[in-house]
Amino acid sequence: MNYQWYPGHMMKAKRMMQENIKLIDLVIELVDARIPLSSRNPDIDALAQNKFRIILLNKSDLSDIHYNKEWAGYFKEKGFHVVEINSKNGSGVKSIQGVVQEACREKIERDRKRGIVNRPVRAMVVGIPNVGKSTFINSFAGKACTKTGNKPGVTKGKQWIRLNKGLELLDTPGILWPKFEDQAIGFRLALIGSINDDILSMEELAFGLIDYLQKHYPGLLEQRYGIGEAAQCGETEGISNQAVQTLYQIAENRRCIAKGDELDLGKAAGIVIDDFRSGKLGRITLEFPEASGKAGVSK
Repeated sequence: MNYQWYPGHMMKAKRMMQENIKLIDLVIELVDARIPLSSRNPDIDALAQNKFRIILLNKSDLSDIHYNKEWAGYFKEKGFHVVEINSKNGSGVKSIQGVVQEACREKIERDRKRGIVNRPVRAMVVGIPNVGKSTFINSFAGKACTKTGNKPGVTKGKQWIRLNKGLELLDTPGILWPKFEDQAIGFRLALIGSINDDILSMEELAFGLIDYLQKHYPGLLEQRYGIGEAAQCGETEGISNQAVQTLYQIAENRRCIAKGDELDLGKAAGIVIDDFRSGKLGRITLEFPEASGKAGVSK
């Protein structure tokens, strides 16, 4: 399956961000802690040149806690300020105000020397679809000030939010980039829900996830779904037969039955993907810093 999604509104949103970047002191970039590299739009670094930078490892409650620390160290070594957060329950969010002051200390000190006081830091909040930007802003502001949703592309317009006298945020729509050079990146983005599910094969997505979990998190699927370990026996068109057997077992265990009393693999695939996205499968990281010597999930 070819993974690609770049609807017209994303191109419009990118142009809007380019037009507004001159107003900005700081770029706050949200990434998904399960795929911190794959969930970074490569266009952001070009857009944010000469701006102060913060990376928020969002959904850190869904990712492997050990690799959260490794990824935080990875980005700090590259010169970013980094905070692990869970925007849904607010974990880590209160510390961001202090990190903003630290990241923009040079700008604040420069203003002070010029006799400029109480001029707020203007920050642009950026990230790919479904990474949790609007939920983060609502949590940070302590009120529902942006639209949120569980489908990519809910935030479509420009929204300024004044948090306090020292900080203003510009919320921006989630955007991807025109072409994924590596389809493994598209696959990871599909797994976390950043690509419209309607254009995906959920069965293929589930097969790839099952393969990855059986390699990096052995026993997890068996424990969650009460199934036995499927035999390892080659692959067909890039899909391991073990993954296919496992999905059949899950379909049988969860009574996913289609017409004619046949097992409904599509329904079973949806269950596996939903359980991964919601954290019901446990804390899972899909790619690792190079220093760890591991590779991410591929397809």
